[in-house]
Amino acid sequence: MAVVSRVRTKLVLLVIATAGLIGGLMLNLSGWPDFAWVVWTAGVLPIFMALVFEIIHDLWRGEVGLDIVAALSMSVALAFGECLAAAIVAVMYAGGTFLESFAEGRARREMRELMSRVPRSATRHRNGQLEDVPLDAIVAGDRLLIRQGDAVPVDGTVASTTAFVDTSALTGESLPVLLAVGSEAMSGSTNAGDAFDLIATRPAKESTYAGIVRLVEEAQQSKAPMSRLADRWSLGFLGITIALALAAWWFTNDPIRAVAVLVVATPCPLILAVPVALVAGLSRAAHYGVLIKGAKPLEAMSGIQTLILDKTGTLTDGRPQIVAIDRHTDMLEDEILRLAASLDQASKHPVALAIVAAAEARGLELSIPVEAAEFPGEGVRGIVDGHKVTVGGNDFVGSYVRPQPVGHPVLASGSVLAAVAVDDCLAAHLVMADPLREDAASTLLELRRQGIKRVLLATGDRVEVAKRVTEGLGLDEIRAGLFPDQKVMLVLTERKSGPVMMVGDGVNDAPALAAADVGVAMGARGASASAEAADVVLLVDKIDRLGSGIKIARSSRRIALESVVAGIGLSIVGMVAAAFGYLTPVQGAILQEAIDIAVILNALRALRVRPEVPKDPAKQIAPASSDGTTRQNVTSLPLDQGSYKG
Repeated sequence: MAVVSRVRTKLVLLVIATAGLIGGLMLNLSGWPDFAWVVWTAGVLPIFMALVFEIIHDLWRGEVGLDIVAALSMSVALAFGECLAAAIVAVMYAGGTFLESFAEGRARREMRELMSRVPRSATRHRNGQLEDVPLDAIVAGDRLLIRQGDAVPVDGTVASTTAFVDTSALTGESLPVLLAVGSEAMSGSTNAGDAFDLIATRPAKESTYAGIVRLVEEAQQSKAPMSRLADRWSLGFLGITIALALAAWWFTNDPIRAVAVLVVATPCPLILAVPVALVAGLSRAAHYGVLIKGAKPLEAMSGIQTLILDKTGTLTDGRPQIVAIDRHTDMLEDEILRLAASLDQASKHPVALAIVAAAEARGLELSIPVEAAEFPGEGVRGIVDGHKVTVGGNDFVGSYVRPQPVGHPVLASGSVLAAVAVDDCLAAHLVMADPLREDAASTLLELRRQGIKRVLLATGDRVEVAKRVTEGLGLDEIRAGLFPDQKVMLVLTERKSGPVMMVGDGVNDAPALAAADVGVAMGARGASASAEAADVVLLVDKIDRLGSGIKIARSSRRIALESVVAGIGLSIVGMVAAAFGYLTPVQGAILQEAIDIAVILNALRALRVRPEVPKDPAKQIAPASSDGTTRQNVTSLPLDQGSYKG
């Protein structure tokens, strides 16, 4: 709301300044110069007062900006009766500040609040009944009911039965996990199975999710402020302006020459050209699915030297896929998959959904299962086309078949495995993986070409899984098993060597995103907490858009610098001409307008930046191996430890 309020305030000031300029011109042309003077002054004063307030605020924080030059030109022009020149300066200044504020407000308006996914209340057992209570009323020892799909509101222990929870947003683990009675469930995780009871171990304000929120707030406060590109030129240009104005007044004893110098010196090429180029860059980036939350993050993106990546959902797809079907009978592979997928239509387990998706991708016609019974976190059993079918973890399926299946070799590699039994005979093992994104390798190569010096992996997953998944990517360092605060420390450590970009998609990534110079959230399927904490959100689920965003940022900043150098150079020439008496204040203001138009047209070239977006490589279908299995040529082996129960 504060950003929206600032945009509205600056819009009002722009309307006042424009109305004053136009109204005064109309009165002057109508033969009422005295009234024109009054209208011009009335249009300038609100902008001048707002400008003085802004200057005092900046000086209080120890900052010196180009706003001082604009304030000097307006005040001196009014003092010496050059009201038309002052009105022109006021319009130029108000227009530039409005554009800058509008860019920030436009980029942020789509963002959800950090706490949008946190439950506001919980269902508590009390005297044999259920009651809805606010989170603040929950104390340690309360027994809560967590329904399917609910977010766990507080940290606690599972009480009534086993629980099947999705912790991916907190830990980066790709698949939901099975929690036995007495196991701890973290707040912020989601119930992916049947309803269960939870005994609260601590109040909401002390729980895991609340701690992550506090980490985000602390990280945002500790982030080094990014100065505006225009302000970096301010002191030098301010010194030149004042020196020329005083010299013109001193040697000619004509204060109007000093006024003309100050009017020509109004830094509108900086105030206007920079935000125009950056706003154009923001719009161009949004066209490619990269939402950048304002001009400052866009500037920061152009100087990134270190890239830190999360694994699950960032480098990997975050959704399990079948990478191999190891048959143990003469039954055709497609028939095994069809029976398993038909039965798994009765389950919402992520592995079951992946099996169904794989069957549909092959064009298999699925049947409707009967007498289907799901055992949360273990597997599904039922009848398909007259066959008894069991799909689930190795141990679960082993309890129904003879002889029992032995351990599968891929379990040691950190993959996910689903066993399939047909008529109580082991038919196959379905090997699941969270494959590396097809564009991951090419994207990292392109980012290094664009000047990224270090690429690191920061994940909460196990180190052996992280190494296997990222094999061949040429990462400079892999940091695995990290908690949210450890990711923040990694970001802060890397920032000592240069600007850092952090990319992630889960709640556990939010503090690190906030601490980085530029935090990037995978917004298509990521958590709202990471999207809110980030400076950049990828609106499409493609990591190659990182390269597009960085190229647009660097091109936009380069174009802005070109506009600044050209505009300031022309302004200095005009200041010298004004000092020698060749330009009156009004002529100087008109000249400055012409310079503004030229640099703005140049700045708009940022709208034509065309980053190359790599096309998705065609998917190759691997031939069947000699043992009858079909294997895809995936870059990595799967995600987490495993079996069907995650």
